[in-house]
This record gives sequence, structure tokens and C-alpha cells, in this order.
Amino acid sequence: MSVSDSETSSHGGEYKMFRQVTRDRILYEMIKASHSKESRSMWKVLIMDRVTMKVISHSCKMADITDQGVSLVEQVFKRRQPMPGMDVVYFVQPTDENLALFMHDMTGRTPMYKKAFVYFSSPIPKDFIGRIKADTTVIPRIGGLSEMNLEYFPIENQVFVTDHERALEELYGDDADTTPEYDVCLREMAIRVATVFASLKELD
Repeated sequence: MSVSDSETSSHGGEYKMFRQVTRDRILYEMIKASHSKESRSMWKVLIMDRVTMKVISHSCKMADITDQGVSLVEQVFKRRQPMPGMDVVYFVQPTDENLALFMHDMTGRTPMYKKAFVYFSSPIPKDFIGRIKADTTVIPRIGGLSEMNLEYFPIENQVFVTDHERALEELYGDDADTTPEYDVCLREMAIRVATVFASLKELD
């Protein structure tokens, strides 16, 4: 990772700016692209969890999000007011808890939102699709489902972090490699670094 804010390298090539790349993907690949023809409103709801909220706060201003048609930003784990006439964008980690909350929102006779566009911040477990398909009331209410691969935090134009403040302790402490925290930390860091490469299109 370079800590330089320069837009060109010493070899004359262009750096890809972490913050700009992340912002563009959030605004254009995700939010702007999420709109159904059936919606009666030009506005949509954006729902996030604690991690994806930090991803967006490091990359975008509220005005940027509003300009793309978001009228309300909510947290997935909090009690929310139903908006059955509006589309919703979920940008969340692929966890069992988040999947259960999404399914609860969109199942049954009266869903909380008109059409759901679901974007996971990192690769989803193999069983997720099957669990979603198992509820036949949810399937027609999904406008799109995608792995965004955005789970890192751009703190400067050329710098990102994975947000593991205790990494030194969990990876290099006494007998660290015998603890469950060691495996969790390594796995999360690897996933988040991989999403950086995916965003910069270095995994093609």
C-alpha cells in the first residue's frame, strides 16, 4: 500500500485512487443502478450494517448519496418504519444475522419495501442462495442480488485499512496461533484485502 497522494507513479503509470474507486462503485454500480419500474417513487431507502456504514462514511458524503435518489439511510439491525411503496438497497455483510433480517423484511403478505436490491460486501456462503430461494414470497421481490466486494476502508487516496485494531495482539501475541481470534482475524483481513483487488479489477 502506498501512502502517497500522488496520482502518478515514479514509472509514469496512474495510481487507482482507493477513495474515488470506492465512491464510484457505491454511487454508480450500486445505488444508481438499483431502481425498479414498478416503484411509485423516485426515491429509495439505503440499509447498511455497522461495517458497511463505515465503508460508505469513509468514501461518500451524504449529499452524494442523496443525489442518487436515497431519501433515507437506516441500519439493518434497528427497528424501521415500513416503506412499501419504495425500493430498498441493502448493502450488508454476508452474515446469517443480516440474511435473516433481510428475509424477515421481505417475506409474507406485506413486505416492508417494494423491491429489494441486495449487495453483499464480500463473497457469500454457498448456502445463501438456496436459503433465499426457499421462500417463494421473497424471490419476486428481489430486483437484484450481487457481491459488491467492498469491505475495506479508504482513509486516504492511496491508503486503506482493514479495521483490525487488535491485529498485532491477535496475530503476534503469546500463543496467538492457538486462539480462535487468530483464525478469525486472518480470515477477515484476507477477505477484505481481496475485496480491494476486486475493486481495482486486479483479480480479472
